[in-house]
Amino acid sequence: MQALLHQIAETNGLSLRTFEPLAGGDINDVYLLKCIETNVVVKLNNSASFPEMFETEARGLQLLASSNSFRIPSVVAIGTVGNISYLLLEYIQPGSNTSTFWTQFAEQLATLHRTSNTRFGLSHNNYIGSLPQYNSETETATDFYISQRLEPQFKLAAENGYSFQNLSSFYRTISEEIPNEPPSLIHGDLWSGNYLVTKNSEAVLIDPAVAFAPREMDLAMMQLFGGFPKQVFSAYNEIFPLQKNWEKRTTIFQLYYVLVHLNLFGDGYLPQVTKVLNDFS
Repeated sequence: MQALLHQIAETNGLSLRTFEPLAGGDINDVYLLKCIETNVVVKLNNSASFPEMFETEARGLQLLASSNSFRIPSVVAIGTVGNISYLLLEYIQPGSNTSTFWTQFAEQLATLHRTSNTRFGLSHNNYIGSLPQYNSETETATDFYISQRLEPQFKLAAENGYSFQNLSSFYRTISEEIPNEPPSLIHGDLWSGNYLVTKNSEAVLIDPAVAFAPREMDLAMMQLFGGFPKQVFSAYNEIFPLQKNWEKRTTIFQLYYVLVHLNLFGDGYLPQVTKVLNDFS
């Protein structure tokens, strides 16, 4: 590993002094590279297993940065060494939040979500975790959420041996629930592990799964595993008011992420999937 990291550093004009592992999840190995010139973060994975993962991640980070909302790590370089792909990113020193952090977070999230497009989707597909995420463009939020988010995950779940009944009825029901709002640029995987806090108490978003999509998807993911106080949702709703009954729709939009976890991690997520289907069928 040391030789590989030295090679990556040298390829990009850096002189590596030391390195240390960082938390990177199940897909990537992540290291802090302490170089003479500056410190950078490198993410590594198998290029054959996850083709173009880092290219799409870089494009996602750059799209988030273009919204002028949250602070986003700068992309330093993308490359391959043998069968290893790497993504070099700006290292942002961590800190802790202050009393105004969550209000500011809500304001920044509203700014992100006000970044819109003529259609739902994206010019390219990307990833959600280690799974492909499809982004063919559609005219409506309902079409996008069903055809590009739910259907691919239900298809994968069927390939993994799971069986679900009455999906057509479920799709009809949620089509009446999902509001007809314009597309919003969303982070797409906004759980508490995908934001950082700087020394100046700024929020930094990492590991995106971006698309122009229903904005309530971000809010739903933020509530799935905890880590975000109620304050941030009430502040967001004041700044960028949500359509009536948005709380009722939370589980509809959480379903995509629960299906992803079912397909990645197995049976433990099946009861949540079944409950949402029963509630809206």
